[in-house]
Amino acid sequence: MAIEVRNLGYVYGAGTIFERHALKNVNLTIGDGEFIGLIGHTGSGKSTLIQHLNGLLRATSGDILYNGESIYREGYSMKELRSHVGLVFQYPEHQLFEVDVFSDVCFGPRNLGLTEDEVESRAREALALVGLDESFYKQSPFELSGGQKRRVAIAGVLAMKPEVLILDEPTAGLDPKGRDDVLGLVARLQKEQGMTVVLVSHSMEDVARYVSRLVVMNHGEKVFDGTPKEVFRHYKELEAIGLAAPQITYVVHALKEQGIPIDEDITTVQEAKDAILAIWRRKAQGSGEEGTC
Repeated sequence: MAIEVRNLGYVYGAGTIFERHALKNVNLTIGDGEFIGLIGHTGSGKSTLIQHLNGLLRATSGDILYNGESIYREGYSMKELRSHVGLVFQYPEHQLFEVDVFSDVCFGPRNLGLTEDEVESRAREALALVGLDESFYKQSPFELSGGQKRRVAIAGVLAMKPEVLILDEPTAGLDPKGRDDVLGLVARLQKEQGMTVVLVSHSMEDVARYVSRLVVMNHGEKVFDGTPKEVFRHYKELEAIGLAAPQITYVVHALKEQGIPIDEDITTVQEAKDAILAIWRRKAQGSGEEGTC
């Protein structure tokens, strides 16, 4: 297993009048190669949780194990952990600062103490993975489109060769095409590189379409953990904590209430399209058979 979270607790402002429990006894196992979605309303603890996974925050209580070893043991290298567990913050392009794209992507691996040849090799490989060729190398990152900036920021993390990639709202502020491009890229990396991916998102449609497992946070606690279909069966409970199911889920339930025999576990538009066409074909075939009698 890649990451194991055990009874994790975190308190902001401990011992002050501003004390607030951000995480409460969270238990979570993230296996190698999984594609996990993490959702919750603002203040649910999801961003606090992911900042613990690569040691940016230290737990108030509990433990985190990476590949079976506690990251809180004496002498454990947080620098090494962060080279294995990469975190892409929301609006990561705000972290771009170098004069050109190639220099920006080189920054992370150079800090690992690698040779310059290895640094540049990693940067080229990472930029190729995100679909940016040599024509972008000498461009200022600040002159790129929003989606291209996001790709450069992701490349900067990929150049560290992480085993786990954590993305906090990676499509925030992007137009629909930019959102699809970035999520398509992440899905391809997860599949082709066998990378473990944790995707934090407010979009129920996105997590339903891309992830294989969904974790729901509420007031610092994990409340649901299962496949998207399993979790979205609880859409009424999700509504009660300020979330919702994908819009197509409500359409499917409305069709079901009208007597249409459609699977209530459908969570994507493509699934709904396929199911409706199958129903229509069965009905058409039935009508044709009756007409020949």
